[in-house]
Amino acid sequence: MKIVVIGGTGLIGSKLVQILDERGHDAVAAAPSTGVNTFTGEGLGEVLDGAEVVVDVSNSPNLDDSAKEFFRTATTNLLTAEKDAGVGHHVALSVVGTDALAPQSGYFQAKLDQERLISDGPIPYTIVHATQFFEFLQTLADSATEGDTVRMPPAYFQPMAAADVAEGLAIAAANDPVNRIVEIGGPVEALLPDLLRSALAARGDNRHVVADPEATYWGIALGERTLVPGADATLFDTRFEDWILETAAKA
Repeated sequence: MKIVVIGGTGLIGSKLVQILDERGHDAVAAAPSTGVNTFTGEGLGEVLDGAEVVVDVSNSPNLDDSAKEFFRTATTNLLTAEKDAGVGHHVALSVVGTDALAPQSGYFQAKLDQERLISDGPIPYTIVHATQFFEFLQTLADSATEGDTVRMPPAYFQPMAAADVAEGLAIAAANDPVNRIVEIGGPVEALLPDLLRSALAARGDNRHVVADPEATYWGIALGERTLVPGADATLFDTRFEDWILETAAKA
């Protein structure tokens, strides 16, 4: 089966292409570097020729209000090209808690707009909501650092390895569209400051992590369980401790 991965050269996309190839699919990595640009429409007709499934893991270059134009234009171009090519299943990666996060964030408003375009569009679909990635914990800590102190709200989340995100997308792509949102996450929920403290310590980072009820998550005031998936989520097995050891072994 030909499966086109939009954003197929990035962190998640490259892992997804590898998984799909190993399972006998014809996986094609589509990105500006390969001559495919969903925002301008460049190369879409050619790359989608003969495709049965498209998985969109692309992201906006900016994580602010300008993301709205990116997702609106890119998703509209992609869905139109898919319809012309006869694609039967559109899979898109999004974020657990998008509905709750959107009122305070231009970026999550953009993701919500993307989801609505997909659900109202012409292609049968599966939207995969994933939790935070282990790989982004360092960036998250950096975003909340003042001097040598990291301030994080005492809210729960259930992060997962990027490889497991790719696995969840591969499962969705190989199955029939469900025309709804499905959730995936890691095996264990934890408080944000607690896990960030462990993540920094594992790298010898001496910053002090503080649980601060007034702190925000990317500028967003969180509810206690906004970032935790629901009871029907598919949970993957990779624990943070194991991921840290595996990452260190590859370094």
